Amino acid sequence: MNNTTEVDTERIVYVTEDGEPTGETAPKLAAHHENTRLHLAFSCYLFRSSDQALLITSRAASKKVWPRVWTNSVCGHPAPGEPLEEAVRRRAAFELGLPRLAGLRCVLPAYRYRTPPFEGVVENEFCPVFVAWVDDDPEPHPDEVGDWRWLSWNDYSLLLNDDVTDVSYWAKDQFSQLKDVEPFSALQNDTSVRDNGAEPSST
Repeated sequence: MNNTTEVDTERIVYVTEDGEPTGETAPKLAAHHENTRLHLAFSCYLFRSSDQALLITSRAASKKVWPRVWTNSVCGHPAPGEPLEEAVRRRAAFELGLPRLAGLRCVLPAYRYRTPPFEGVVENEFCPVFVAWVDDDPEPHPDEVGDWRWLSWNDYSLLLNDDVTDVSYWAKDQFSQLKDVEPFSALQNDTSVRDNGAEPSST
């Protein structure tokens, strides 16, 4: 499936403040604007099995919502009626070329956020947060991901506070809730990661 087809046909699911579907859906791109309604999404953190490195990605410049910012591994929206776990696996395969996720589980089932405007678009999501493990480097779709790298959790925490590198609102917001939750809490002092040599660039 090419990216244009997926973008043109993908629909988001509107939900209540408790994350319950209202029965309404809307085209994904048209639904994101300065008054975006609350809708269902997911966010996922992928760790490398060999050394517990975190995969972070830079959103492609062509994306409508928060382009060119560094963020966690993969985010997306379930299709109407699609279980969240299946949506995570679908988007990890499509965006990152990583169809095999080990140990996928939800760590923040009721995470909710609303961003300030970024280039005229507000993101507004009920967004359960997942974690999983992979064995391979990503082979990302260029329309979704502009860059990527592996980081230790400690280096990731430093990146979130970097005044030079643009990082997504939700990545920063999720950190305070994730840092005391397994497996994240066990990674606080792990600095043994061998990254891929890429340096996050200012965007």
